[in-house]
Amino acid sequence: MSKRDTTWISEWNPEDEKFWESKGKFIARRNLIWSILAEHLGFSIWLIWSIVATKLPQVGFNYTTGQLFQLVALPGLIGSLMRFPYTFAVPRFGGRNWTVVSAALLSIPAIALAYFVARPDTPFWLMLIVAASAGLGGGNFASSMANISFFYPNHMKGWALGLNAAGGNIGVSSVQLLTPILVGFAWVSLYRASPQGSAGLYLQNAGLMWLPLIALAVFGAYRYMNNLTSARSTFTDQLVIIRRKHTWVMSWLYIGTFGSFIGYSAAFPLLLKMQFPEITVGVAFLGPLVGSVARPIGGLLADKMGGARVTFWNFVAMGAATIGVMHYGDIKSFSGFLVMFLILFVTTGVGNGATFRMIPSIFRAEKLGEVKGLGNAARALALKAAGIESAAVLGFTSAIGACGGYLIPRGFGTSITATGGPNLALEIFLTFYVTCVAITWWYYLRKSFLVQRARSLAEARV
Repeated sequence: MSKRDTTWISEWNPEDEKFWESKGKFIARRNLIWSILAEHLGFSIWLIWSIVATKLPQVGFNYTTGQLFQLVALPGLIGSLMRFPYTFAVPRFGGRNWTVVSAALLSIPAIALAYFVARPDTPFWLMLIVAASAGLGGGNFASSMANISFFYPNHMKGWALGLNAAGGNIGVSSVQLLTPILVGFAWVSLYRASPQGSAGLYLQNAGLMWLPLIALAVFGAYRYMNNLTSARSTFTDQLVIIRRKHTWVMSWLYIGTFGSFIGYSAAFPLLLKMQFPEITVGVAFLGPLVGSVARPIGGLLADKMGGARVTFWNFVAMGAATIGVMHYGDIKSFSGFLVMFLILFVTTGVGNGATFRMIPSIFRAEKLGEVKGLGNAARALALKAAGIESAAVLGFTSAIGACGGYLIPRGFGTSITATGGPNLALEIFLTFYVTCVAITWWYYLRKSFLVQRARSLAEARV
C-alpha cells in the first residue's frame, strides 16, 4: 500500500489494546515526531522577536524602550488570535494536511524579518507589521495539540500531549540560544544587514537560518503524517464547546500556566537587558528550556496523581516564585533573580502539562455521565463526542492562554515606563495566580475533598 493510499486512515481505535499494540502506537509515534518538529519551528518563529528586538539598537534602529516591548508583545497577540482558526482546521482539513500548510506559512515571517532588519530606516509601523507576521507560528500549537490528542488512548494523553508541547516549547530556547550566535556569522547571510561600526551583526540571519528546517518540516509532514477520518467534524459540532462551563474555567487556568510561559519567554531577554545591563541576554534561553522540559513531567504527574491536585499546588508554587523574583529584583541580585525566574519557568511548564491533562479527563467524564446506563453503543458515541470536544477545547484554551504572550511583555513595558521597574506588573501577575488557586479548588478539588471528608466522618462514627 502506497503512502498516498494511507493519507487518510478510516479505522482508528487507540482504546483497543490489540489494535494499539499491533500498529496504532507506531503510527501515532510517527505522527507525533513530525508534529513536534513543525511545532518546534512554529515556536521558534513566534518568539524570534524576543531576541531580535534586543539587537535592533545595535544595528541602527532608533526605537524607544516602549516600542521594543511592543515588537516583542505583538506576535503574542496575533499568535493567540491565530489559534482560533487553527484549532478548528484539523477536524475540517485533516491533521496531516494542516501541518503541511501551517509549516509552509512560517516562511513568510522568516523572509520578511530577514529583509527589513537590514534597513534601519524602516518606519516603526511597518516593523510592527513584520513582527506581527511572526504570530503565524503561534497558531501551530493549537492545531498540533488538537491533532495529536486524537492519536493516543486516554491513559497516555497526558504524556503524549506533554511531549508534543514540550518539543514545541523548546523552540523558544532554540531561537534564544542560536540567534545571538548565528547573527555574528557573515557566511550565513545573503547580504550585510548592519551599518559600519555596529559590531558586525548580521541580523537577517535570525530569519534565514530557519528556512531549510521549514522545508524539511513541510516535506516530512507531507510524506509521513496521516489524517484521521474519525477526527473529522463540522465547525458547528466543535462550536458547542463555547457553551461548556469548563471550557472557560480551563481557559482562565491556562492563561496562568501557558500564558505565563509564553509571556515570560517573550519578555525575559529584554527584561534582563533592562534590569541587569551588564549581563548578556544569552542566558535568557535557560528559562524557556527548563519550562519546556518540565511540561511532560507535569503531564506525567497529572496521569499519576490527578491534574487538579498538581495544578492547585503548582499555582501556589508560582505565587511563591513570583514573590522571590520581586525580592531579588529589589536588591539587584542577578543570581537570585535568575534562580527564582527559572523556578517560575519550571512551574509554568509543570502547570502546562497538568492543565492540558485535565481537559480530556473532564470532557470524557462529562460525556460518559450523560449516557450512563444506556449501553455500549451510546458509550461509543459519547467517547467520540468527548474526543471531538476535548480536542477543540485544547486548541481553544491554548488560544485564550496565549494572550499572556502579549499581556506580560506589555505589562512589563508599562510597569518599567511608569515606575522604573517590573514589580507593579509582577504584583498583578501574583494576584492572578491567587485567583487560579481559588478557581482550581472550587471547581476541581472541593467536591472530592467534601466526599473524602464525609467518608472519614462516617468511618469515625462506625
